[in-house]
Amino acid sequence: MLPVFSDEEILAARPARNPQDPWQPYAFFVEPERADRGHIEDVATVFLTNRECPFRCLMCDLWKNTLTDSVPPGAISAQIDHALSRLPPAAHLKLYNSGNFFDPGAIPPGEYPAILDRAAGFRTLIVENHPRLCGARLFDFHEQLQSRGVQLEVALGLETIHPDVLPRLNKQMTTDDFADAARRLRSAGIRLRCFILLKPPFLDEREGVEWALKSIDFAFDHGVSCCAVIPTRDGNGLMEQLARLGHYEPPQFCSMEEVLERALAEPRGRVFMDVWDAGRFTNCEACAPQRIERLRRMNLSQRIEPAVSCVRCSSI
Repeated sequence: MLPVFSDEEILAARPARNPQDPWQPYAFFVEPERADRGHIEDVATVFLTNRECPFRCLMCDLWKNTLTDSVPPGAISAQIDHALSRLPPAAHLKLYNSGNFFDPGAIPPGEYPAILDRAAGFRTLIVENHPRLCGARLFDFHEQLQSRGVQLEVALGLETIHPDVLPRLNKQMTTDDFADAARRLRSAGIRLRCFILLKPPFLDEREGVEWALKSIDFAFDHGVSCCAVIPTRDGNGLMEQLARLGHYEPPQFCSMEEVLERALAEPRGRVFMDVWDAGRFTNCEACAPQRIERLRRMNLSQRIEPAVSCVRCSSI
């Protein structure tokens, strides 16, 4: 039988978190992204420092750059100001907070007016949120943002639709929860993107690929316009335990390539493969830079490019 881990076991396995300043975001940059209209447009991405997510997903390492307590009043708007004053202009604003934007312990509702004012110059505001936290607070924020002429887009973590794996991720949601949240958000005119895990724990390499593609299809079936596929990484303590038990092994780079290629072959919406730190999934220093750059280009073009050939590792 596959193991199930409690919050306490997941917390006990963690290494130390990184120290963070509540008055500064822990990262920010402008990156190009293929927009829903087909153009390549710049997105100002700000990773906000705030209290960690209350959902203890066993594969998550985002808590490493979070705080143990809620931020003081004014800290979130100060972080946004810090980032935007140092970034070039962009069409869209992405505020990711390593958890849930509409968790009041993470982003204090008293900050909403200041956040709305700062988002007013962008076409889109993209935030992340748990499907079970899509309540009145979110819809009220959407209405106020809409009155400023800004489109709200919410990124939901679907992770996987595998019936045995999803319950063991400790995400505390079901595919029905995701479908219900997606329906309510879409009916309000809110755009959706979602996160899909490539090869979460308890799946072998082939299963990891196939269930990532099935999960992408499920997301598009429920109105998602963009799927970001995340190779499942270790580094949070619990994943190392799972590896020792034989329940987890990092995905191979060829699986990242296959998922993106097959998703783009029958396009239903935008699909991006996360290439952050992608070198850890490669096994050939000779061709790794070219293969990673190929995925970056495919993310932007949404078209399949010829595979990179390598004499050293015999990749096609």
